[in-house]
Amino acid sequence: MKGSKFRINKKTGIILFTVAMIFMAAVIVFYHNPLADPKEEMIKKAIACSIILISTITFAVLYDKITVLPIELFQSRHLIWKLSKNDFKKRYAGSYLGALWAMVQPVVTIVMYYIVFEVIMGSGRPTANDDIPYVLFLTAGLVPWFYFSEALQNGTNAMLEYTYLVKKVVFKISIIPIIKIIAATFIHVFFALVLLLIAAIYGYTPSIYTIQLIYYSFCLFVFVLGICYTTCAVMVFFRDLAQIINILLQIGMWATPILWDIQTISPKAAMLVKINPLVYIVNGYRSTIFEKSWFYEDFYSTMYFWIITVVIFGIGALVFKRLKIHFADVL
Repeated sequence: MKGSKFRINKKTGIILFTVAMIFMAAVIVFYHNPLADPKEEMIKKAIACSIILISTITFAVLYDKITVLPIELFQSRHLIWKLSKNDFKKRYAGSYLGALWAMVQPVVTIVMYYIVFEVIMGSGRPTANDDIPYVLFLTAGLVPWFYFSEALQNGTNAMLEYTYLVKKVVFKISIIPIIKIIAATFIHVFFALVLLLIAAIYGYTPSIYTIQLIYYSFCLFVFVLGICYTTCAVMVFFRDLAQIINILLQIGMWATPILWDIQTISPKAAMLVKINPLVYIVNGYRSTIFEKSWFYEDFYSTMYFWIITVVIFGIGALVFKRLKIHFADVL
């Protein structure tokens, strides 16, 4: 009876995922942007539908391996929340300012960039719209980047930091990376409020569009979580990965339109830059704060981001499941 129930659940899961993918593919196929180049639009649709097809087949074949991770996370949701709060408190235990130290460095970074680009460079600031205060433009890009950077670094080192839990036979080690990312989310919430405060000072008061900050934060959360399940698993066997990630983050800081405006480059270059899923997040934060537009208005970018995120999360789940049985031996 138990095995039958499992088979029914598996079949239902595959059907639901397939229906969702068919719906997404249908939306992509029938969507038409009158301002887009027809040939370019057709290429985007073909690529998107191909990725959806491959993802659907992969999900059906590797269902048991892919779904074990989300199931474990859901079953341990109460423990995850408790450990995340403890992780956040433990990180700053013993210091006089406590969690305030987590906020000092990002604030100083924002101030320094503002002084360099706004005060010193003045009219040479890298934005296409002079009506948008550069400090607001800059903060809207740095807030999601700080979250991504901290979550990725902490999530990658999660297994090494929680070695004592990894060696416990009965402990579900799959919850460890998400603990670090939720802990980073606490700081992100603070900076999101700072962003709203700066926007209000410049006349961009909260509106119905502001609720999209929750959506874009969730997008970033799922995206970085999928990456961390791969990086934290590889990190156990290849410790140099942490240094590689630090270098990539330095490059990514400039490759992502955070300090500069993507509208200042050519359309072809912009298309190349948009391959980076973080561009969708950064532009989303800005569109929420001062452009006042909904996420679904940028249809292809939204579809592209979620397709890539689902693929990355699936890869992370497979890599983590494959390597976790060797963690205790190596650590």
